[in-house]
Amino acid sequence: MAPRAPERQNAEQSGAAGYADLERVLGYTFRDSHLLVLALTHRSFAFENTAAVNSTSNANSDPKNDNEQLEFLGDAVLGMIAAQSLIRHFPQSREGELSRLRASVVSRKYLGKVGTRLDLGRWLRLGKTTSNSGGQHNAALLANTVEALIAALYLDGGQEAALRFIEREVLAAALPHLESSVAAGSSFSGAVGDFKSGLQELLQAEGHPTPEYRVLEESGPAHRRLFRIQVAVAGEPLAEAQASSKKEAQQEAARLATERLRQRADEAPTSPSTPPAATRHNHG
Repeated sequence: MAPRAPERQNAEQSGAAGYADLERVLGYTFRDSHLLVLALTHRSFAFENTAAVNSTSNANSDPKNDNEQLEFLGDAVLGMIAAQSLIRHFPQSREGELSRLRASVVSRKYLGKVGTRLDLGRWLRLGKTTSNSGGQHNAALLANTVEALIAALYLDGGQEAALRFIEREVLAAALPHLESSVAAGSSFSGAVGDFKSGLQELLQAEGHPTPEYRVLEESGPAHRRLFRIQVAVAGEPLAEAQASSKKEAQQEAARLATERLRQRADEAPTSPSTPPAATRHNHG
């Protein structure tokens, strides 16, 4: 049975207009609102508010006062539901590939991005020190909150409530990247959006050296710079891409290079030669 949280705080305490907006974001209305409040309660908030009435050194020792137990449960629920969904989306994938795909969507880095996209920092209950240091924008705290909310959904509405949220907010945005990684072959890492790592693994598996990224051109005014990046292996260009940041251009160049290597392998699987360069422009 889930631990009960303190009563809902007012808008000034929470830093948000209320919880109805969050429930709309989650696509779910809680029967037990204490579960939602608890999922948003960071350890720093629990400590400061407990310490105000209890000056003992172990004022924050009760794990029922914050969301860490929900994080633990949510991690397990997310892993199970993600596994079921990935099997359904990728019925031809083997265990190893499915494990890599699941690892990418349950990673702290990716869940932090989910929490940022949902703007969960608006509703986080943080201690003053944590809040003043920008805790509401901290990717690790946001990732933890996503897990805690998944657990709260699971406890309040069962597996179906958790599944709907995970499918819509966690998996849907990742699926295009996961599909690209599967299409790139078993050597691809499957990390969501991390085509640079995938390209490096693919090249290493084929005995090629590490790819090199070169800035070919910078253009545009200071507030709207464009970067044209080339990725090459052993001095031979694989692909080019242009974007509003070097990182984005490198990732797109790596994606194009991976597609070229995949295409080349399909056409001549016994030939490891470098394919002709591909180019992509992304003006953001």
